[in-house]
Amino acid sequence: MTAAATTQAAKPVSALQRFALPLLLLGAVAIACSPIFVRLSEIGPIATAVHRVLLALPALFLLQMATPKATAERTPRTKSDWGLLALAGFMFAGDLATWHWSIGMTTVANATLLANFAPIFVALFSWLVFKERFTRLFLAGLALAMAGAITLMGASLNVGTETLLGDLVALSCGVFYAGYILSIARLRSHFDTTTVMLWTSLGTFLFLLPLCAIQGESLIAPSLYGWLILVGLALISHAGGQSLIAFALAHLPASFSSVALLTQPVVAAILAVLILGEVPLVWQVVGGVIVLFGIWLAKRGTPSA
Repeated sequence: MTAAATTQAAKPVSALQRFALPLLLLGAVAIACSPIFVRLSEIGPIATAVHRVLLALPALFLLQMATPKATAERTPRTKSDWGLLALAGFMFAGDLATWHWSIGMTTVANATLLANFAPIFVALFSWLVFKERFTRLFLAGLALAMAGAITLMGASLNVGTETLLGDLVALSCGVFYAGYILSIARLRSHFDTTTVMLWTSLGTFLFLLPLCAIQGESLIAPSLYGWLILVGLALISHAGGQSLIAFALAHLPASFSSVALLTQPVVAAILAVLILGEVPLVWQVVGGVIVLFGIWLAKRGTPSA
């Protein structure tokens, strides 16, 4: 081994890499609040999704203005840049639309579980398209985390032909979110967090608005309470949670990040107990522990560089 190689191998983990995982998990906590906000919203599901990104745009713009200009680009310049930003916006719009549609076509448990199949699709796309190779320990962690998620929601699952179409829509939600995660990871190699979030959120809004019109949903909340719910969804789950995830994707592999985001159903179950008064089952507790252990294994099986 050469001296240069030795120096590179001994290079300490940067501060950004050290805080990337905690910030990713904090982002997962923030987006875990979104089902609660959607459930409490006084307007339709697609209209709620429209406001999720629309009301976040001013906050994201102000955040970009307040952020010191970094070495990364702040303005898209090439057709490739614009194309990838549009793709990320389209993928997130597809994720939100199919998630909200699936809730009305199948059970909430089925929709939540199948939407969280995104780590499998991220790993599959990374292997097929980007030729990424995974350690056995990572794959074991992925499998265990998925098994934990199934256990967490297993008591509420409803498998049958009557929910088949809704289940397929929910599964497509996982595909869309996997595409979003991979797109954001690519964009973060060229642009800073605020630039990525600002432009992709604008793209998501432009893709969702026609769907809202087709559905005939009103964009006007009937009360101040309804508007506060929408603002909370926009600022906490989108401007806050998704921005933290986008930041972390510059410092963590997309494949591991998608597995770590399986903390979302665990946090959502806890919030359902604290906010909605739902009584937790033993299997939900066991499933949550399995998810966390699977994430730990996946982290152990992920190269630090």
